[in-house]
Amino acid sequence: MVRDTILILEDDELSRRRLEEILRNKYKIQAVMNEREGVEILRKQPASITAVLVNIAIPARDGFKVLGWLSEKKFLSRIPFIMLTSEMTLEAEKKGYEYGIVGSVKKPFYPEVVKQLVENVIDVFQYKLQLEVMVKNQTEKLQKQNAVLKIMAEKQKHANEVLITSLSNIVEFRNLESEQHIKRIREFTLCLGTSVMNLYPEYKLTAENLDTIAWASSLHDIGKIVIPDNIILKAGKLTEDEYEVIKSHTTKGAEIIEKVIHLDNKEFCDYAYDIARHHHEKYDGNGYPDGLKGEEISIAAQIVSLVDAYDALTSKRIYKAAYSTDKAYQMIVTGQSGVFSSKLLKAFSEVKGEFINTVKKYCDD
Repeated sequence: MVRDTILILEDDELSRRRLEEILRNKYKIQAVMNEREGVEILRKQPASITAVLVNIAIPARDGFKVLGWLSEKKFLSRIPFIMLTSEMTLEAEKKGYEYGIVGSVKKPFYPEVVKQLVENVIDVFQYKLQLEVMVKNQTEKLQKQNAVLKIMAEKQKHANEVLITSLSNIVEFRNLESEQHIKRIREFTLCLGTSVMNLYPEYKLTAENLDTIAWASSLHDIGKIVIPDNIILKAGKLTEDEYEVIKSHTTKGAEIIEKVIHLDNKEFCDYAYDIARHHHEKYDGNGYPDGLKGEEISIAAQIVSLVDAYDALTSKRIYKAAYSTDKAYQMIVTGQSGVFSSKLLKAFSEVKGEFINTVKKYCDD
């Protein structure tokens, strides 16, 4: 239905006729003298009304109840209402605008002024409605596109996770360790990282980058894939030279991540490189390979360093038996497994029980 009708709501007959004469050449006119008839027309044919000219002194008898009702029913947001005024008080005029009336025409009516005002109001209002429709359509289109992109991103993320898990499992299989090790490392990392995030906002950790850090931790030992079997599987004590070879898994792992593993996720690759290279650095500077000290070590590498130490202590290896969770906890907080920051140890103490539950959940067969 075409919007081509102007509704005039005016109880003064001379004013109604004057407005009809001014506007009838361009618009269809429906003129009524009371609010009941006006509301009835709006109810029955709202799609044909292009503007409403209303003497708000009519509904003023009811304390603007009719205008309030029309506003509640969204008529004033779909159709432009123009006030017809004579000796209107400032308070009443202000109230009309508050309800959503968009313009006013003062009596006596000057034809050119009335025509131009009505035409301008209708044009602006129609443009506003068209703009709203266009925005709505564009929003729906973007939402659909975003939904498709989200599905594609989820598929890519799943593919990346499968690849990461496969690579880390190859390393652990070669080390004669179970795949549970990687699951524990990821869960420990997420758990401790969340504790750090909650206690220390200065590290600017978020749930999103903690998830990335947890996945990146899966590749912390990928450099061990190039360490000779006679060293990595040795049950006895390593010689000094053999220990230097073992230590090289940090730099070798970083090199593999930088040059061999190509994932379409720069943030993940940056975290994975940093963790692989620096998860054996210590807060007092006595770690390797770069001898980083204090906050020179990224919080991601600090977190993985602690959880890797805890997992090593609580797991059975070819060269040692597993320590109890309580013993492992004490060895870490007392510095027997290397020096960690006081902040990290505080965060660790907050999740001690969750670490114990993770050990039970992903225990080695």
